[in-house]
Amino acid sequence: MYICEIETKKKHTMKFIGIIPARYASTRFPGKPLAMLGGKPVIQRVYEQVNGVLDEACVATDDERIEAAVKAFGGKVVMTSTSHKSGTDRVQEAFEKVGQGFDVVVNIQGDEPFIQPSQLEAVKACFADEATQIATLVKPFTEADGWEALQNPNSPKVVVDGQMNALYFSRSVIPYLRGVEKEEWLKRHTFYKHIGLYAYRAEVLREITRLPQSSLELAESLEQLRWLENGYCIKVGITHTETIGIDTPEDLEKAELFLKMNGK
Repeated sequence: MYICEIETKKKHTMKFIGIIPARYASTRFPGKPLAMLGGKPVIQRVYEQVNGVLDEACVATDDERIEAAVKAFGGKVVMTSTSHKSGTDRVQEAFEKVGQGFDVVVNIQGDEPFIQPSQLEAVKACFADEATQIATLVKPFTEADGWEALQNPNSPKVVVDGQMNALYFSRSVIPYLRGVEKEEWLKRHTFYKHIGLYAYRAEVLREITRLPQSSLELAESLEQLRWLENGYCIKVGITHTETIGIDTPEDLEKAELFLKMNGK
């Protein structure tokens, strides 16, 4: 049983659609959705990981080259505006176009070719709780990760309450262990690394994309703080699987090596 799973006798079977926002423009790696990974475009590998686990999968893009590539491998794709400021906004536009009849929208990053079915199932399980508005995943840091990984500001940390609802996300290490040597922190407390997979009830997605940026969001440069600051509940599921995101050409090389080592 997943950490957020709660038994329920709902008669309605919830339907989940996965939307994969994918832009061609990228400061660190232009065109990365179309970069080849093991003989397939990165976006195709993401799509294939999602398709079949959720009830529907669709790529949301603003670039005709990505649209053509998705159609070429038989995937579903929808064109969206070039003016969106975030992937969440792009997902919302795509959902309005293709999401009729779906209860929950899962936002899967277009640069995560190793997203696992178990991770998608974990975030789905969070919606067995009728109070869940938004869901996301965390991965516990291990002692082997070490202090450097824990304090890395590019790996946001999460603290949760007793019901696995997020209390806060930060690029700083939270909580602070007073009176404990930093080398001992990972032995003394379970710290959670945020995994950037989100799911939203359809009506909640419509609401949060209308919210203005918040002060905490601007301070930490973390969009999810806008939702917390406006009173939304973010349920947290746990995964023990690490993913390999493709942010740079160097990441692509690591991903190629990972494929070869795993015979894929």
